[in-house]
Amino acid sequence: MWTYNKMLQYPINIKCTDPKLAKVIISQYGGPDGELAASLRYLSQRFGMPDQKAKAILNDIGTEELAHLEMVGTIVHQLTKNATIEQIQEAGLDAYYTDHGVDVYPQSAAGVPFTAAYIATKGDPIANLQEDLAAEQKARAVYEKLIDLCRDNPDVLDPLRYLREREVVHFQRFGEALRGVQDKLAMKKFYMNNKCD
Repeated sequence: MWTYNKMLQYPINIKCTDPKLAKVIISQYGGPDGELAASLRYLSQRFGMPDQKAKAILNDIGTEELAHLEMVGTIVHQLTKNATIEQIQEAGLDAYYTDHGVDVYPQSAAGVPFTAAYIATKGDPIANLQEDLAAEQKARAVYEKLIDLCRDNPDVLDPLRYLREREVVHFQRFGEALRGVQDKLAMKKFYMNNKCD
C-alpha cells in the first residue's frame, strides 16, 4: 500500500546541540496539536467518510503526518543527541532524561504524555472535517510560535517553515473534502419501490 523511502520528506541536518529548543519542539511530536495526534485522528476518521475522495484525502494526509512525525522526532533527536548532563539540566530536561534518556518520547512541551484523548472522532463526517480544519490551523499556529523561538538557528528554522507550509496545504485539502461531503450529503435521495408481487 505504501512505499517507504529511507529519507526524510525534508532534509534535517542540525549542527548545534540545543536541548532547550528540543524541549518545546517535542510538543509537535506528542502534544495535543502535534503530528502523532493528527495522524491518528485522520487515519481513524477516514472510515466514516461517505465518499472515496474524502477517505483518500484523510488517508493521504494521515500518512503524510507520519512523515512529519519522523521529521519532528529527528529534529528533537539531533538537538539532544550530544547534549551534556549540564545542558540537559539547564534546559529543565532532567526529569525527562531520568525516564527516557535522550530517546524521543511523545509528550507536550509541558511534559504531558501523549494521550488518545487528543484524537477527536465524532462519527459525523462534517464535524470531523471541521475538527480537521481547526487542527491544521492549531498546528500551523504552533509551528509559527516555534519559528519565533528559533529565529537564530537556520538548521531548525527551515524544516519548521516547511512543516508550517504543509499545514496550510492540509487545511486547503480538508476544505475541498468538506465541500465534497456537504454536497454529497445534501443530494436528494431517490428510492425505488421494490415490492414483490
